[in-house]
Amino acid sequence: MEWVLLVFVMFTSFLFFIAILQILFLSNRRMEKRMKRYLEVPNRKMLDPKKFNLILQLQLTKQKVRKKMLTKGKTEKLEALLKRAGVPLKPEEYIMFQWIMMGLIGGVLFLLSGKGLFLIVGFFLGFMIPRWWLNKKQRDRVRSFNDGLADTITTIVGSLRAGFSFPQALKTVVEEAHSPIKEEIEQVVKEMQYGTSMEDALLDLKERMPSEDLDLMIQAILIQRQVGGNLATVLDKIVQTIRDRTRIERQIHTLTAQGRLSGIVIGLLPIILGFVIYLIEPGYIGPLFEHPIGLLMVGGGAISGIVGFIMIKKLTTIEV
Repeated sequence: MEWVLLVFVMFTSFLFFIAILQILFLSNRRMEKRMKRYLEVPNRKMLDPKKFNLILQLQLTKQKVRKKMLTKGKTEKLEALLKRAGVPLKPEEYIMFQWIMMGLIGGVLFLLSGKGLFLIVGFFLGFMIPRWWLNKKQRDRVRSFNDGLADTITTIVGSLRAGFSFPQALKTVVEEAHSPIKEEIEQVVKEMQYGTSMEDALLDLKERMPSEDLDLMIQAILIQRQVGGNLATVLDKIVQTIRDRTRIERQIHTLTAQGRLSGIVIGLLPIILGFVIYLIEPGYIGPLFEHPIGLLMVGGGAISGIVGFIMIKKLTTIEV
């Protein structure tokens, strides 16, 4: 019966969390959709005052969060991180998302345990999980970009040899490439059409997408524009270099898989095991978090686990 109640509480919390996200983060889209619909219809109707006030209050709340919680430097860094991750959120929306996660995870852990310590742990997890998710999205997006970059450069080389200019070659990439290369190259083409120089547009692309292979391609293009030469031949050599580097990276990734898995086990096994034992028999592991010696042991174990995880990560990270 307790497990059924627990599942019901977690499911209800999840639905409440999704509802809050829908209200907070889709308010702009809903407002734009409503405005477009009312402007297109000849017999326009007035927006419901209650809904309009709710949308207005949400917008004002996000502005207050931006002014009070985010400085100009933090806003620029967070905007850059959100763009690199491909997440369609504003900095203030991301901060509110963190607050919701902190309240949700902290409340659930407090309901499950009934102890204030787990409430603090929940707040910490709720603060760190969005940043971890954002960094993971950025890594996955950069990895996906790098995987398709060699084919993209090959398309540019083929277009240049067919007689196209470099901007026309970029348009060909936009038509044939997939996400995220399609969106990034399309942004470069739009900036060039709006009057930005090719050099500035490519440098902006490098800022949005921190990829060493992309940096190599951009530097080659910029040097070729200054000193001249056959750009197709230079890019063809870069494609071969990128393919060789990708092959070596995959081999290293395979050879270090066991070490990386050991680091994950070392980091997560004590936490998961302690949580499971607490759910099965709280009185058995309770003194570990109440007695001073138990707290000292928990602290020593946490520090040892973190040090071991960092050392394994350093040993299994090989730059190519």
